[in-house]
Amino acid sequence: MTERVLVTGATGFIGGHLAERLAARGFEVRCLVRNRDDPRARNLQAAGYELHAGDVLAPETLRGAGRGVDSAYYLIHSMGRGGPRDFAPRERASALAFARMARSEGISRVIYLGGLGDRPHSAHLRSRHETALVLAEHGPALTYFRAGMVVGPQSESYRTLRYLVQRLPAMIAPAWLENATQPIAIADTLEYLVQALEVEASSGREIQIGGPDVLTYAEMLDRMAAALGLPRRPRIPVPLITPWLSSLWIGLVTPVDAGVARPLIEGLAVPTVVTDDSGMRLFDITPVDFDAALRVALAADPDLMAAR
Repeated sequence: MTERVLVTGATGFIGGHLAERLAARGFEVRCLVRNRDDPRARNLQAAGYELHAGDVLAPETLRGAGRGVDSAYYLIHSMGRGGPRDFAPRERASALAFARMARSEGISRVIYLGGLGDRPHSAHLRSRHETALVLAEHGPALTYFRAGMVVGPQSESYRTLRYLVQRLPAMIAPAWLENATQPIAIADTLEYLVQALEVEASSGREIQIGGPDVLTYAEMLDRMAAALGLPRRPRIPVPLITPWLSSLWIGLVTPVDAGVARPLIEGLAVPTVVTDDSGMRLFDITPVDFDAALRVALAADPDLMAAR
């Protein structure tokens, strides 16, 4: 019998690619969407996925979403929606509603993708971790993946890098540009998520994932410039600029919304590196380095493809 999985966030970047990869591996995929009439939801249906219309902030609409489902992926977050005051409560309420539905409808496991990094100075990272705690307490067994920057053609972190390099001949350099991060390619991220269904030892534990390179954001900017065939962008040190001001600046010079940029930058304000690789060793995966991930992302970037 074909295993059925539920994918939330399937209209997003990671969720959409995950649904494709699961279907290619022979899984029956059901996608949770908020609105069946959304063009992205219609595309999912046209591709052959079963849809369940429901909103995690309206728990009654989730009834039936997990019926007949073996495992579920929780890829929902409120980044960029609402204001900073209601971000965390929305995240907790969403996770609680989903966890209760998953447990009551017999889902055996939930797989969740959160962020790397210590959390005291980042409301975004704290909220992502609290989501994992809520899912673990109120739902089925949880596989809790934690990743830093995911490098792919539609990820907001990657787009921010590219736009900054393309649009600015020089840029201000806040202190957070020197914090270490451990980026991972979208293809490798997806492979961890899919293989988790078959790696029983991944159930009920935290798994930190990252590529082989530990880099600063400044180094990634330089590598992005090289990949685009552009000169390295000079940087003007402004060490005291806050994440809030940085997000406004990025919102002015790139198409990335400041409401999305702020939690991204808050996450960069602390090192986001793998501190325990024991979970990664459970999987037969060798992640590619940052330059290789960048080349793949640039080759598939819809903006760059349209400009050719």
